[in-house]
Amino acid sequence: SREIYGSHRIQKMLEREGYFYSRSYIGLLMKEMGLRSVLKRKFVITTDSNHKHLIAENKLNRDFYSAVLGEKWVSDITYIRVNDDWNYLTTIIDLADRKVVGWSLSDNMTTKSTIMKAWVDARRTREISNNLIFHSDRGVQYACNKITSICDYNLKITQSMSRKGNCWDNAVAESFFKTIKNEWLYRFKFSSYNQLYESIEDYIYWYNTERLHSSLGYLTPLEMEIKLKTISKQAA
Repeated sequence: SREIYGSHRIQKMLEREGYFYSRSYIGLLMKEMGLRSVLKRKFVITTDSNHKHLIAENKLNRDFYSAVLGEKWVSDITYIRVNDDWNYLTTIIDLADRKVVGWSLSDNMTTKSTIMKAWVDARRTREISNNLIFHSDRGVQYACNKITSICDYNLKITQSMSRKGNCWDNAVAESFFKTIKNEWLYRFKFSSYNQLYESIEDYIYWYNTERLHSSLGYLTPLEMEIKLKTISKQAA
C-alpha cells in the first residue's frame, strides 16, 4: 500500500483475501515488524477570495452524499513546493464515487491554467447529470467570468460556493489534498514540474483504482463507479 495503510485498512484488505484478524492483533504484528503508516503533517488552507466577483449561493450545503455519477462535483486548488517555487494542483472530485475525475498541475494561478484545465479533463472523462452541482470555495479562479459563464450557459450546471472562511463547506476537496500530501507528496522533494506531474499522475491513478475509502465502505472509487453504473442500468 506504498506504506500508506494503517492497521484498519490492512485489516480490510486481508478480509478481502479471506483472512480475518482483529485490528489490535494486526497493529501488534505491525509494531513487531517495524511497519507503520507514513507520518502525517498539518494542512495549510490557501484561498484568494479578495475579489469583486459575484459569489454563488452554497447549494451543496455540506450534503456530500450522492448515489448518481455526475450529480455533485467539488473542486479546489492547493500549493506544492518545487525547489524554491510553487506549483498548483487543481482537482475535481465526484462525490458519488469520490473519484478524481479531473485535475491539472500548473506553475501559475491563472484560471486558464488551473480550473479550466481541470474542468476540460473532467468533462472528457465523465458525463454530467441533468442537475450537476459544481461546488468550490470563493477563490477568484472559480468566481471569475470564465467559470461562471460556463455554469450559466449550461442549464445542467448549478454553481455553488462555500461560505466565507468556512473550509468545512468543501471538506471532501480539502480532505483529498490532506490525503495526497500526507500519504505521498510530503515524502519527496521535487526538483521540476515534470517530476511532480508524473508523481501526482501516478498517485491519482492508484487513488482512483486501488485505494480503499472508508467513506465508500472500503471500496475503491473504481469499484464504487462500477457498482453505481450497474445499479443505474438495472433501474433503467
